Amino acid sequence: MAEYAPRVKAVLGPTNTGKTHLAVERLLAHSSGAIGFPLRLLARENYDRMVAAKGARHVALITGEEKIVPPAARWFSCTVEAMPLDRRTEFLAVDEIQLCADPDRGHIFTDRLLHARGLAETMFLGSETIRRPLQRLIPEASVETRPRLSQLTHSGHAKLNSLPPRSAVVAFSAAEVYAIAELIRRRRGGCAVVMGRLSPRTRNAQVALYQAKEVDFLVATDAVGMGLNMDVDHVAFARLSKFDGHRPRQLTAAEVAQIAGRAGRGMRNGTFGTTADCPRLTEDVVQAVETHSFPALTQLCWRNPDLDFTGIDALLASLTVAPPQPGLVRGNEASDLETLAALARDTDIRAMAVGRHRLRMLWDACQIPDFRKLADDTHAKLCGLVFSHIGRGAALPPDWLAAQISGLARPEGDIDTLMQRLAGIRVWSYIAARSDWVRDATYWQGRAREVEDLLSDALHERLIARFVDRRTTQLIRRLEAGEAGTLLSAVTQRGEVVVEGHAVGHLAGFAFVPDPLTAGEERRLVLRAARRALHEVMPRRVSLLEAAPDAELALLPTLGAITWGGEAIARLKPGSHLYRPHVEVPGSEFLDGALRERVRRRLQAFADTTIRARLAPLFALASLADAQPRLRGPVHRLLEGLGVVPGATEADIPPGLRRELKALGVRAGHFALFLPVMLKPAALALRAALWCIHHAQPMVALPAAGLVSVPKPSDWPPGFAGAMGWIEAGPVLLRLDVAERVRAELAWGTRTHSLPVPPDLASRLSVQGELVLPVLRGLGLRVLRETPLPPDQHGPPTPARIAAPRRPAPAAPAGPAPHGDSPFAPLAGLRLERTTQTKGGPATQDEASRDWQRLDKFLWCARLIRTRAACIPLLATGSVRINRQVTTKPHTRVRVGDVLAMPLRGVTVIRVQGLAPRRGPAAEARLLYQEIPEQHTPAGDAETTPVGAEPPE
Repeated sequence: MAEYAPRVKAVLGPTNTGKTHLAVERLLAHSSGAIGFPLRLLARENYDRMVAAKGARHVALITGEEKIVPPAARWFSCTVEAMPLDRRTEFLAVDEIQLCADPDRGHIFTDRLLHARGLAETMFLGSETIRRPLQRLIPEASVETRPRLSQLTHSGHAKLNSLPPRSAVVAFSAAEVYAIAELIRRRRGGCAVVMGRLSPRTRNAQVALYQAKEVDFLVATDAVGMGLNMDVDHVAFARLSKFDGHRPRQLTAAEVAQIAGRAGRGMRNGTFGTTADCPRLTEDVVQAVETHSFPALTQLCWRNPDLDFTGIDALLASLTVAPPQPGLVRGNEASDLETLAALARDTDIRAMAVGRHRLRMLWDACQIPDFRKLADDTHAKLCGLVFSHIGRGAALPPDWLAAQISGLARPEGDIDTLMQRLAGIRVWSYIAARSDWVRDATYWQGRAREVEDLLSDALHERLIARFVDRRTTQLIRRLEAGEAGTLLSAVTQRGEVVVEGHAVGHLAGFAFVPDPLTAGEERRLVLRAARRALHEVMPRRVSLLEAAPDAELALLPTLGAITWGGEAIARLKPGSHLYRPHVEVPGSEFLDGALRERVRRRLQAFADTTIRARLAPLFALASLADAQPRLRGPVHRLLEGLGVVPGATEADIPPGLRRELKALGVRAGHFALFLPVMLKPAALALRAALWCIHHAQPMVALPAAGLVSVPKPSDWPPGFAGAMGWIEAGPVLLRLDVAERVRAELAWGTRTHSLPVPPDLASRLSVQGELVLPVLRGLGLRVLRETPLPPDQHGPPTPARIAAPRRPAPAAPAGPAPHGDSPFAPLAGLRLERTTQTKGGPATQDEASRDWQRLDKFLWCARLIRTRAACIPLLATGSVRINRQVTTKPHTRVRVGDVLAMPLRGVTVIRVQGLAPRRGPAAEARLLYQEIPEQHTPAGDAETTPVGAEPPE
């Protein structure tokens, strides 16, 4: 062969020109040969073709992670980075040589272009764009241009559900691939998925799924553009931009053509276009792709191959040498250079990396591929750890290798988890393939391959489970064939409505929510089958709800709703009391009246039980007060107010009763009667929701837990703040318990003399310093402003002080009545009328002439109750009757002759003898009624006197 000069040939042209097929044929025609591919997937695919032609004992596969090199190997299928340049072969080829311009990997391809040669023939395969730089760098090379075997035509934009079968949808991130694949699964029955991160085994299984026509669609990243040959008729771009590892950028026309060229195979034409939210291709790009005319490459990436191993700094400097001639540029820093720069900063590594031999070992360790892309120093640490072993002349510890590989041998997890483990096992496959690093490299390669196959099979299963629905495909075909009458439909335990295995919607409580992705005739047919299934399953679902434990239900105060299985099935409406809202079940075409009532009763019982449990201290207090008559009135008011009754209590609750309430945890303060435990966050959230529901107000957002003061919210309805335990104090709202405590302390401290404002008061009130005085005034305290000193004195002014609250002014004594002829006589009459009205007497002549009186006023005038307000808890017992009719209204009319029955010391029955305009002495009050001897005590009547009642005089 020495008499023949080695021939260098470049075969250029667009996709589907048969370039790779030609190179493999030429390779096998020589007695030995090697071909480099840009992807491990392509190297594996062509290795299988070469094995079929020449036999496994004569064909080798060399990639970074996999080495199959039989002793008699003569033909090599490799990745470009792993090509064995020290092994001379008659034929050598490099595929996709235009990647010389790639900023990340281009220096590898450029090095092969400049230095890799076969003994007899060298062939470079690629795009026409590299013609000019190739001819400039290798003048002796002959260039052959091959035309595309089929025509590639632009078909415009199409929706995802309008794409023709045998289409490939291209996206540029895993998230986009998953989202599009999920949409296609729902609408078209499923798809295969191809991404660069897949292992060859998984990729081949997915391609086989597509090629066998089990699915009609393929969703892939731009990895599909590098020589993967499948029966694709149409390529649809879901996006025209990508993140290239450094920045987001638009695809070039040549990149669009490289990917779109997968459409059509052999002599069959193909089409390309856009889909989903992708903008339409511009006319310039369309014309360039259809005519295969693209701007020529002007610069190729280069890195110095002649490295200096005299020292780490010299090695780094040689790696960053400027290109030797025009047209060559430095690309992005590769991961091996970044790793070397990181390790060079480690003093231990520097101390060990002395001498050419160890520096070469360090450089070899830095070239471990970073498949995991963790964006931290994990990869550099791994490379440093490998060098720390091999740099001392020792092999990697077997126990360490076994632990690292076994830790990845876990087939459970989701798709992303499995892909990350596959990336990890690829790193260890690369390490295991270095026979100079590990003992028994063949064993460790086999072990790594076993784990990779395990993860690959698990990943393939996950992809099928998530993105392929064979029954959906069958359903769509049957729908298109008009076989809807025989469709099978059911409802899963999770409430998903399935027709022939196809999810057409779900049950939100007892209402059917169709799948929004189902449309057109398909929607009408599947909904008909779904309704047939729901009419049969709904009674069983109601029975399941009745039998379900309370733990499966949830009362959500923020929504005012009850949920079952995460779905709202009822809402709360105003009821008879704040603490007992009414449960309303929304209407549904699948629930008749009887079923709705069953659901309502079950949920009403749950709501009552849940409210009583969450407000347990309040209901426990109410139960305790049943046995103590003096406590019934205040506790009843607390129950009606859900633990807070706004308003001063000094006049209504005497000191003795105040002490009894305090022993039970109830505080009768200046601003309210309240149960402090009801101000805690959990109870407060429920109380707020119940208040809003009862008053038909939208749900109100409460302040964060732990806040002492808040600005006055503008969206709170009237009365809400006081009911929730917030006191208006000047410019802010103060929490009730804090306001009571601060006012009580200051009122006690100022009972004899004024006090300066405590320095920690702003912190306790959680307000700014300038707001302290307005807040104190809002609490009803007197604030004495600071007073300046006289002009003849020097010093700071007297600071502000707090004085005791002003007491109400006593009533002025009545003076002598003015003479009838006095001009002030009419004023005295007006004053007398006003005083009489205040004391309960007749306010007008019309009122005095009435023949009836309000029930609460009559009982007060007759001295049967201490105050008119005490009539309310008395009526709440449901045992007060007028003429044998139960009454619960304090304004019920009472006339002379009416018979009243009340639970006063047993049962007291009286006949009304007269009506009084005001409350007089006990002797006069006794003349207003006549006691009737007790006949019997109705069941359930109280046996003791209610709070606020007086025994008959």
